[in-house]
Amino acid sequence: MRKITLINGDGIGPEIAQAVLKIIKASGLEIDWDIQTAGSDVIEKEGTPLPKRVIDSIRKNKVALKAPVTTPIGKGFRSVNVQLRKELDLFANLRPCKNLPNVDTRFKDVDIVVVRENTEDLYSGIEKQVDEDTAESIKIITRKASMRICKFAFDYALKNNRKEVCVVTKANIMKLSDGLFLDCYREVAKNYPELSTREILVDNLCMQLVQDPTKFDVLVLPNLYGDIVSDLTAGLVGGLGVARGANIGVECAVFEPVHGSAPDIKGLNKANPTALLLSAVEMLKYIDEVDIAQKIENALFKTFAQNKKTFDLGGNLSTTEFTDAIISNLV
Repeated sequence: MRKITLINGDGIGPEIAQAVLKIIKASGLEIDWDIQTAGSDVIEKEGTPLPKRVIDSIRKNKVALKAPVTTPIGKGFRSVNVQLRKELDLFANLRPCKNLPNVDTRFKDVDIVVVRENTEDLYSGIEKQVDEDTAESIKIITRKASMRICKFAFDYALKNNRKEVCVVTKANIMKLSDGLFLDCYREVAKNYPELSTREILVDNLCMQLVQDPTKFDVLVLPNLYGDIVSDLTAGLVGGLGVARGANIGVECAVFEPVHGSAPDIKGLNKANPTALLLSAVEMLKYIDEVDIAQKIENALFKTFAQNKKTFDLGGNLSTTEFTDAIISNLV
């Protein structure tokens, strides 16, 4: 039986995690969950929102499913998400965005995968105060990081029967940094003649995404652009509440929704587990449980097609009712 780390999270995290575990079990797949706690709830007892035991568990099990975790504001703690990415070198942020039935959006047939470099760019955090009126941030783009994220994007496209990988930069202005990223993309692309390629500037991409997002397939971007564009594409399919996500490295992978912990509805049985469930679907694909992943995704889509939704999407189902509806559609 496969052992996987489960980070329960806080706020609505434990509720939606329980829903997802129930659905996975009902699908017929047995997983030995190594349950770990993190976030604001463990600070008083352990002095940090991300105890070392959590990192050790992920390193041992190689794969983790993570519910939303609150990072305290104004208390000097680094974001749990950022710390996990840094500690485990989770260099690829994967954000598939696909329309769900009966979720109102401006566009239909959206099916975009955003592949974001996760370790450098302006997010390296190298800043200095030049004088009291001037601050400076340094943008780091390396060949190593650019090559591996581009290779990841092409490998993902090939494995998942996608047709095109489009690189997104601002290389017309940042000719050295973004230019290096673009050069690496072109070099990697030579090894994938079966896939179409495209180059686009990030401002042009944003304009085209809000005109007709169906023209795009797989996007590969440096860190900052990827952060912005991945939330934009989530907005195209219903928002962060239905957006799946993953952070993948050479040794480990952490699968998580990108929405927050919503402490205002904690314990009210109103939370929507869709984003965590879709993240779990990506996790199951990653561990080669492709049939089970498809079975669960089909059940979720069928549930939405029956117009069964939670409150945040205009429905009237509680978390448990929505979970049971998905389970009833597992075939």
